[in-house]
Amino acid sequence: MTNDRRLNTLPDDPATLKQMVAQLMQDHDAAQLVMQRRIDDLELSKLRLEMELLKYKKWVYGPRADRLSNTAQVNQMLLEFARDLEARPIEKDEAGEVGLGADEPLPAVAPRRIRRKSGRRCLAAFDHLPVQRCEHDLSDEQKRCPCCGRMRRRIGRETTWQIEYIPGHFERIEHVQFRYGCGECDRKIRGAQIELADKPLQPIEKGLPGPGLLAYVITAKYADYLPLYRLEDIFSRCGVEIARGTLSLWCRDVADLVRPLYERMIQRVLQSHVIGTDDTPMPMLVKGRGEAQQARVWVYIGDEDQPYTIFDFTLGRTRDGPNQFLKGYKKVLVADAYGGYNGVVVQGGITRAGCWAHARRKFVDAEASRPEVAAQAVELI
Repeated sequence: MTNDRRLNTLPDDPATLKQMVAQLMQDHDAAQLVMQRRIDDLELSKLRLEMELLKYKKWVYGPRADRLSNTAQVNQMLLEFARDLEARPIEKDEAGEVGLGADEPLPAVAPRRIRRKSGRRCLAAFDHLPVQRCEHDLSDEQKRCPCCGRMRRRIGRETTWQIEYIPGHFERIEHVQFRYGCGECDRKIRGAQIELADKPLQPIEKGLPGPGLLAYVITAKYADYLPLYRLEDIFSRCGVEIARGTLSLWCRDVADLVRPLYERMIQRVLQSHVIGTDDTPMPMLVKGRGEAQQARVWVYIGDEDQPYTIFDFTLGRTRDGPNQFLKGYKKVLVADAYGGYNGVVVQGGITRAGCWAHARRKFVDAEASRPEVAAQAVELI
């Protein structure tokens, strides 16, 4: 009924109808243009935010060679994005079938809802923990009935439980070795035939630390990256004073103890078809001088068949370190462009393989001048 009324109000003159249709088409094109501009502005703002996020990610998390040093590189990337956006043709699907007026607001975006798990935590996950039972009972005075004065009887109980953490503690292990002798032989002047019972072999002979304490010190320092001076403070809070110098000597003794395992791991890594290597500076205190010397730690990583990581320490960055480690190796070495490897691979007959991470950095540096070419290369890598 409403559509019929609208049709009845239309003029019968064809020229007037054409003028009305032309005006409607013009209004539609204008609304479509406004909508496209809003879409372009939103997309450009989105790109700016993405590039800003990328900039901060590179500054905080990226490798040193990939980090942006100034905002000029980001502005250059935004300029290229803006040019591409302006040159892109307007698509009907992007603008929409019906445009919005200049004064009409954009449709509100519904906030994203975060679904949270309902219900209690699965208590069965704690069934493997040891249980310590703590009983709480009334005193004899409280058990007496306040009404008649008789002793009340137990009619039930209520059980609740909680998770508790008991910090590590020290124990003193006392080893008692019994000694035996023959009294009959001793009386007959044939000797007492004395024999002492054996005790388990210790990691440090006649040393104070037990194997569990040594394992904790090594794990805390090299797996959890906990410095020895912090371990010293932790032990002190537990009531045991162990100087960091002593802890350092224990680390040396454990290193001597596991030396055969370290040598075996080196043999396995040298059987790899591909070995990856790199070095990093390591300050070393010079005894008696009170200052640090720039030493080096080299890492050698085996392939999938020999998945071991070996660290090798040298006093400098000369090629003597990798030359000695890779002596006899004849396969593939993946390393950076450090010139010290040149003599190693030539003399040892090793195949040199380039590092994609270092190659990528060169294209990242080229983004400021040729961003389209650099982006294609980085994507391929």
